[in-house]
Amino acid sequence: MVKRTALIIDDEDQIRRVVQHALADDFPRVVEASTGSEGLDLAAAEKPELVILDLMLPDTSGLEVCRELRKWSSAAILVLSAKYADQDKVALLDAGADDFVTKPFSTLELKARVRALLRRTAMPGNGTETTLQCDDLRIDLVARSVSMAGTRIHLTPIEWELLRVLMTHSGRTMTHRQLFAAVWPGRSAGDAQQYLRVHVANLRRKIEANPINPRFIFTEPGVGYRFAVCG
Repeated sequence: MVKRTALIIDDEDQIRRVVQHALADDFPRVVEASTGSEGLDLAAAEKPELVILDLMLPDTSGLEVCRELRKWSSAAILVLSAKYADQDKVALLDAGADDFVTKPFSTLELKARVRALLRRTAMPGNGTETTLQCDDLRIDLVARSVSMAGTRIHLTPIEWELLRVLMTHSGRTMTHRQLFAAVWPGRSAGDAQQYLRVHVANLRRKIEANPINPRFIFTEPGVGYRFAVCG
């Protein structure tokens, strides 16, 4: 069995201990850094599969560390962020982070997010998949069709693109800007958040048994949307 390595970059000893404990079942090796520069050095030396990155570091910002990492690392990056820092979280996700957890967080939530990242990064991702399925929701990428428990669902072209992008990135938080660019390529004008709010609401009405309490498309307030982890 290949021993996976995780890197924790956080200046709080207690947070690092909690995260290390949470990762123990999935990562036999966990290395730690208390500053951004130390974290980048360890990332280059250890080549971790997962980086847990704090948003606020004593020597630099988590955003700068994320940008630097993404120049040469394909590691999954999970950001730990303080509450009420929506704009910072959006900037980090746009810079290449895969997901975020808001402090204070539960160990169970952290484990779930990490395992969702691991499942997603373990997928072949070679672009040859012709169907995507989550529970009884299925989309055929070739036929451009959607069905729920075998029953065909009619979607508008925008709803189709929105669902395709979200399901392709299941388990990952997609920012409003990322989704807007994917669904309306080349279009820069308009309020991305407002456009998406309308179309996500319409899409939920068609695929969710209870749009108020969705099981497929989740809202990340002030940030974007996340599709349920499938598989």
